[in-house]
Amino acid sequence: MTPLLTYHQQQGATLNDAGNAVLSFGADDQITAALKTGCVVGDRSHWGLIKFTGADRQRYLHNQSTNQIQQLQPGQSCDTVLVNSTARTIDLATVHIFKDELWVSVSPSKTEFLMEWFDRFLFPMDKVEISDITGQFSILTLYGSESRKTLEQLTETPLQIFPDKGHQAIAIGEAEIICATGTDLGFEGFTLFVPIENAVELWQKIIDLGAVPMGETAWEKQRIHQGRPAPDTELADDYNPLEAGLWHCISFDKGCYIGQETIARLNTYKGVKQRLFGLKLAEAVEPGTKLTVDGERAGIVTSVDAENKFAIGYVRTKSGDVGDVVTAGDVMAEVVALPYVSHEYPEL
Repeated sequence: MTPLLTYHQQQGATLNDAGNAVLSFGADDQITAALKTGCVVGDRSHWGLIKFTGADRQRYLHNQSTNQIQQLQPGQSCDTVLVNSTARTIDLATVHIFKDELWVSVSPSKTEFLMEWFDRFLFPMDKVEISDITGQFSILTLYGSESRKTLEQLTETPLQIFPDKGHQAIAIGEAEIICATGTDLGFEGFTLFVPIENAVELWQKIIDLGAVPMGETAWEKQRIHQGRPAPDTELADDYNPLEAGLWHCISFDKGCYIGQETIARLNTYKGVKQRLFGLKLAEAVEPGTKLTVDGERAGIVTSVDAENKFAIGYVRTKSGDVGDVVTAGDVMAEVVALPYVSHEYPEL
């Protein structure tokens, strides 16, 4: 257990069964409002972090995922989708480029699988070394409209302008921290990679500045309402990145990569057969509930916020769009757009 997680537990936070993440800090009812008008802080240290070194590191990852990696320069970042040979989704990852290495942030449940997956496609001539550095940093994310103000209070200096997707080293006290723009939920904010020995002190400073702490339970609710697809629910063998609405994570100009032919064909012929949408429910339903329209199969519910009667799921393209009504089991549901995803074909 990291010093920061030990601190959370000592302060009364509820941990998950695995003991590697906080479920709740006891402030879940404050999260939604704080995201709009304040600052929320999350401890994402249990997320996987995989390091690539060697001369071929960018070329290798470029060929293993959907976005343009090869042309990125040190200090740049991007989101990308890891897919199999038939373009079925495995995970949504974030890549950070440094001078002599790159980091890939992946979902907690996929770290071990992806280490094996990357090794499988590594050939003897590839000048690439891959290592799991999960747990070597505490990963703190600042979310919300006041996240920049909070960060400037921590650094005691106005921030230099960051690119939309980029990172740089900043100093907070005596600690050197990697600060990346953007958050895993699509909210305004910053992700901080903090040396383990500095994490408790930094967390305390952030809380003292008024940030509201967010655990996994509240994060999952926000994920559903934002529409960020997750492994084994929205990212699985049944779905491809275009269906998941991850167009912003795909380069159509990069050339060959694993799964590229399928994705290019779906785009060229506008062949997306189902799309990820939000569902405003009359009553809560269970994940896996079938969607129908006039008794005909129309899709499936994948994740549910039962308390707020909201879900996300895949709706067949021919069956529904934003504003339409479908039936989830025997419950009426309105199809709504999700902030994190898009479903517009790119202009040629």
